[in-house]
Order: sequence, then C-alpha cells, then structure tokens
Amino acid sequence: MASRKQVVRGLLAGVVIAVLSGCVTVPDAIKGTSPTPQQDLVRVMSAPQLYVGQEARFGGKVVNVLNVQGKTRLEIATVPLDDGARPTLGEPSRGRVYADVNGFLDPVDFRNQLVTVVGPITGTAKGKIGDTAYTYLVMQANGYKRWRVVQQVMMPPEPIDPYWGWAGPRPWRYGYGYAGWYNPGPAQVQTIVTE
Repeated sequence: MASRKQVVRGLLAGVVIAVLSGCVTVPDAIKGTSPTPQQDLVRVMSAPQLYVGQEARFGGKVVNVLNVQGKTRLEIATVPLDDGARPTLGEPSRGRVYADVNGFLDPVDFRNQLVTVVGPITGTAKGKIGDTAYTYLVMQANGYKRWRVVQQVMMPPEPIDPYWGWAGPRPWRYGYGYAGWYNPGPAQVQTIVTE
C-alpha cells in the first residue's frame, strides 16, 4: 500500500504536468484540421509525391515574397517548431518551402520575419537559391501566423533568509540566502519568439 507521502507526491506531479502542458498551445490560426500535420521537411522531401494532399505545418524565416494575381507566395527557410508551433531560434535551416497564401500580403510586413504556415502539400517546384538549382516543397497556406522576436530581462532570484523569510531587495550587493552567502549577479537578457 502506498504511503501518504507517495500519494501526495503523485498528485503534485500530476498537477505540475497538467499545468505545464496547458501553458503551450498552438494558436488557432495555425492549428489546421489534422491532429498531427507533417512537420519534418527532410522526410517529406525524400518522397514528396507521397505527401501531396496531406496537411503540413512549417515555420521559419521569410526570405522572399512574390505577389502574383490573387495570391502571395512566401519563400520560407524552415526551422524546427516548438510545442507552440513557433520557429526555434538559432537552429539551421532544414530546407525551403513555397507557401501560397490567397490574397495580397505586403512584402514589407513579411520579408525577414518569422512565420508559421499550415495547409495541404500541393507538390514541388524547381527554383534557384543564388545560382544553385533547388527543389522547393509547395503548399497551400490556409492559415499563417507572423511572430515577433523580443528580448526580456530575466532577473536573478532574490535570496530567501531561512530565519527571516523573504529577504527582498537589499542595499548591499551580497546577501545571506538559503544556502549561505551568494552573489545574485547581473540580470540576463533572453530572446524569445512570441505573438
């Protein structure tokens, strides 16, 4: 029989998992209709004809925007997506896709921006990157999301005094924390992708 401590730990672990899993969601604009859209461009490009008609979700940096009658073609250098379908910063490109969006998108608003697109794969197209021939995956983007890259300041934690409770800001640089004297150091700046 499980002890009371084991039961409490199990309940707390379940609560933590439920809270953490609820924190990251895919925005409605790029959820799509499939529970598991294709996201592995390397696998899809190994046999693209097998994936025509299947829903895919890709994201990355828009390197070119072409407006033609009735649609806009986004050329995207894809990178892996996180659990919220946001492009992962600092990852190398996995390949390029053409995402066709119905209507007009202003190139000024999309060129060099991070986006995620979702929709059916329609085939491939020959093109060039510089002077090098390249085969692009082509998809119809039924949904898209443009992301912002922001920087946020991550402050070091305040010390916790085991005898006096929360120590809070101190007029001196070094403090007596839970584990003894410590130096909180400077704040760190973190770059993140957000809506």
